[in-house]
Amino acid sequence: MEQPTSAGELAELFKALSADTRIRILRLLRDGPLCVNALAYRLGVTHSAVSQHLRVLRAARLVLSDKQGYFVHYRLNDEAIGQLREALSHVLDE
Repeated sequence: MEQPTSAGELAELFKALSADTRIRILRLLRDGPLCVNALAYRLGVTHSAVSQHLRVLRAARLVLSDKQGYFVHYRLNDEAIGQLREALSHVLDE
């Protein structure tokens, strides 16, 4: 993932993080990959709600998916998370 350089690109990333459920998903994925069923159970929301949030996080490249048999496991994109941290630090230091 290329580091976001413009205010617009950063704003798009922050939009992806604007829902509390998405933040909760990212926190759960810190401990390792999980499938939609596991995320839905731990979050107490429907599978379809989790899938919609994951779609936004994947589009922002913050989450990666790996198909394993019948299940798709989701994990953090460590490179993108690192670049987001760096970009945020740069914005706050300016």
